[in-house]
Amino acid sequence: MPLWLIPMLYAAASIVGGLVLPRLEHTYLASNAVVGISVASAQAFMSSIASGMLALTGIVFSVGLVMVQFSAMAYSPRLVLLFTRDPLLFHALGAFIATFFFSLATLNWIDRGGSGVVPLWSGWLVTGLLVLSMLLFSRLVKRLGDLQINNVLRVIGNTGRQVIREMFQRLDEKTDSQWKIGGETVPGSDAAAQTLMYFGEPRTISKFDIDGLVRLGQRAGGVIVLSCAVGDTIVENTPLLQVHGAKGALPEKDLRRAIHLGPERTSEQDPKYPIRLLVDIAIRALSPAINDPTTAVQAIDQIEDLLRRLGRRDLDAGYARDANGVLRLVFPMPTWEDYLTLAFDEIRQYGADSVQVMRRLRSALVGLADSVVADARVETVRRYLSHLDAAIGRSRLDADDQEMARDEDRQGLGLSRRRVERKAASH
Repeated sequence: MPLWLIPMLYAAASIVGGLVLPRLEHTYLASNAVVGISVASAQAFMSSIASGMLALTGIVFSVGLVMVQFSAMAYSPRLVLLFTRDPLLFHALGAFIATFFFSLATLNWIDRGGSGVVPLWSGWLVTGLLVLSMLLFSRLVKRLGDLQINNVLRVIGNTGRQVIREMFQRLDEKTDSQWKIGGETVPGSDAAAQTLMYFGEPRTISKFDIDGLVRLGQRAGGVIVLSCAVGDTIVENTPLLQVHGAKGALPEKDLRRAIHLGPERTSEQDPKYPIRLLVDIAIRALSPAINDPTTAVQAIDQIEDLLRRLGRRDLDAGYARDANGVLRLVFPMPTWEDYLTLAFDEIRQYGADSVQVMRRLRSALVGLADSVVADARVETVRRYLSHLDAAIGRSRLDADDQEMARDEDRQGLGLSRRRVERKAASH
C-alpha cells in the first residue's frame, strides 16, 4: 500500500466515526453523560485538543524535514528514502489528523440542542486518540537519535544482510545436484525469437517477478534472458529482455508487468545497493570539506561484514528453473570481483592519503581472505591486496607513513596486528 494512503485512511475513519458515533449516542444514549465533567469543561477540553493537534502536526512535518535534510547533507542524498518511507511518520500524521477531526465532531455534539449532555463514548475515544498521538510523537522524536552515524550504518547493514539471506544460498548448503548446475550457455542475441524494448522516460528497475517470468518462459517453451539488472536505469529504446527458443510470442503486457520500474533505486533484490550507500557515506566523510576518516572506518566495518556473508554464498544466482528443472530465466548478477570493486575502489581512491583508512582496508581484505572458502575468491582478494599496496606506494604519504599504512588494524588507528604478531614471535 502506498504510504501516503495511511493518513488518508486515518482521516476517512475519523470522519465516518465522527458522523456516526456521536449521532448514535445522542439518539440512543442521551441519558448518559460523562460524570463530573461540565459542558463548559468538555467543550474547552475538546477545543484544546483540536487546536493542539494542528500545532503538533506542524511539528511532525518539521521533524520529518529535519531528518530528511540532515541525512541528505551529512550522509548521502540517497538516504532520504530511508527516512521518508518510514511508516511511523505516516501513522503519526494519520493519528494527529484523526484526533483533530474526531474531537471537532465530538465538540459539535456536546450540549446538542441545549440538552446538557456530554457524549460518553466519544469523549473516551478522543482521550484514547490523544494518548495514541502522544505515544507516536514520542516514538517519532526518538527516531531523531537514529540519525547518529552508528545507527544509520547499522540500519543499512541490516538491510543488506536481509537481502543476502533472501537471495543467496550458503555454499555449504548446496547439494551435489546444485553444484552441477550453472554456467549454462545462453543463446546469442541473433537467436532471439522475441525482443522487448523500453520506451519512455528514464526509470530504474526495482525488482523482477522471477516466478512470473519463469511461468511465462515455461508457457512459451523457451528461455527468457533479461538484458538489464536490478538497479539499472533504463532509457528510451533500451532492450529489456529477449526470449529464446519460444514456440510463439509472449504477450508484451505480461512481460512488462513482471519488470517492476520505479523512480529510484531500492535494496529489494539488489544486494549492491546497501553497499553503495555505505560507500557513499565513507567517501563523503573522506571529502576535504568533512575530513572524518573515523566515519569511513565505521562504514568499512559494515561493508566487511556484508562481504564476508557474500563470500560464503552462492553468487551464481542469475538462473531460474521451472518445477521440472528446465532453465527458463537468465538475469544479470554481479560477481565476487564486482562486489569487491564496488566496496573498496572509491574508498581506496579517496582515502589513499589516510593512514587510518588504509590500515582498516587492509584489515578488511586480510579478514576476507581468511573467511571465504572458494579458492578463486581468495585469489581475487589477494590480488586486491597487492593493488592496495601499490596505491599506498603511489600516495603522498612519506616512507614511514606508508609503512604504517601497510599494517592491518581493525580500528584504523588503535591496534596494529602485525606489530603484535612480531612481538609474539620474538618471545
